[in-house]
Amino acid sequence: MIHILRQLYLGKRFYWALMGIVLIFFLSFWFYILYPFGLFLACMMGVFFIVDFTLLFGKKEGIKASRTLPEKFSNGDANGVILRILNQYSFEVGLFVLDEIPDQFQKRDFGFSTQLFSRKEVEEVYALTPNQRGVYQFGNLHLFAQSPIGLVVRRFSFDKNQTVKVYPSFLQMRKYEFLAFTALKREFGLKKQKRIGQSREFEQIKPYVLGDDLRHLNWKAVAKTGKLMTNHFQEEKSQPVYSIIDLGRVMKMPFNGLSLLDYAINSSLVFSNIALKNGDKAGLATFSDQIGPNCEATHRPTQLRLVMELLYGIQTGFPESDFGKLYSWSRKKLGQKSLLMIYTNFEHVGAMRRQLPFLKALSKHHVVLVIFFENHILEEFAETPASTLSEIVEKTIASKFLFDKRLIAKELQRNGIQTILTKPQDLTIQTINKYLEIKEKGFI
Repeated sequence: MIHILRQLYLGKRFYWALMGIVLIFFLSFWFYILYPFGLFLACMMGVFFIVDFTLLFGKKEGIKASRTLPEKFSNGDANGVILRILNQYSFEVGLFVLDEIPDQFQKRDFGFSTQLFSRKEVEEVYALTPNQRGVYQFGNLHLFAQSPIGLVVRRFSFDKNQTVKVYPSFLQMRKYEFLAFTALKREFGLKKQKRIGQSREFEQIKPYVLGDDLRHLNWKAVAKTGKLMTNHFQEEKSQPVYSIIDLGRVMKMPFNGLSLLDYAINSSLVFSNIALKNGDKAGLATFSDQIGPNCEATHRPTQLRLVMELLYGIQTGFPESDFGKLYSWSRKKLGQKSLLMIYTNFEHVGAMRRQLPFLKALSKHHVVLVIFFENHILEEFAETPASTLSEIVEKTIASKFLFDKRLIAKELQRNGIQTILTKPQDLTIQTINKYLEIKEKGFI
């Protein structure tokens, strides 16, 4: 009995009908002729209530439902959740579906209404867009069913406690994956350029053929065989490329629900995939006041999964980042010239100039690409018209901050450091294009 009472709810029609009957009884105090009519309606309502109750509670499992989640969620993207609902009643039911979605979304009234014919199964899909990585816990799935009479509502609850992990945006990774193919690069504004110099690695020794470069004659092989032998080389493709993410407090700043760190993480995953598709070695490093999780650049088949798992677990802290520690790590760990894509953020020129000696030292041994962010909200604010003196002052300060960002980019470039100054939402495509441009120019 208690189990039935827990499932029993009263529909909106019940309350409307009850209000109508109460109003008739109230008016019958002055118009007695309405009293029998009100009494008749009250009896009919009781009869319909019993019939409606019998229809809904006469079958033990009138409604069946299940929730299907993807293996993992993609951070910052819309992820589909599938609900399958089966109506086992012999009549059409109206349903209100209430799903207990994870606490991270901060929604307690997430639901929708639908109609379901007798003996029919329906598949409903809704989308969730997470804004932070981690484990998300789903609660119960509740369905509130009512018959065509609509006086009684029965709740069906399914204990579908499920968890799903939110990983860096692998949907973006798949979206931009086609950029790895050389034939499509020109569609994104990249022109084929003559390579400056050549990066070549030894392939094999072959007999000399007319037309071979005489500079590649292998005199030791000639002495052993008595024949002209030449060294043959192939263009070296497997260059180390590292995504280096600043985990300091400057990366905590939020934009459109995601922190700068999450934008950098999503971009790093996409970039690592593109680099591996291009035959390069992809690696990862993180730093703040200490060197954080990192992995050596390789092109193993499992490398992308390793990068994703490392990106899944990293978080920002509050210390100021130490680029000197990054330089020391690179000198110890990176023996070969590499492309270092450093995701960080500089809000003023002074902050950049404190780190400039370390960036210049890095650029002597590697190709350094510094990626930092425009404040597009500040830019929109600076472009709106000002009408008062205080607004003029605020917009002047905002313009000064924006000017400093451009000044930082120019000063880095003047010191031989590749630079990307981009809006957070454009980070991924800007990073890919810059990487492909560096590859085309033969810097690595």
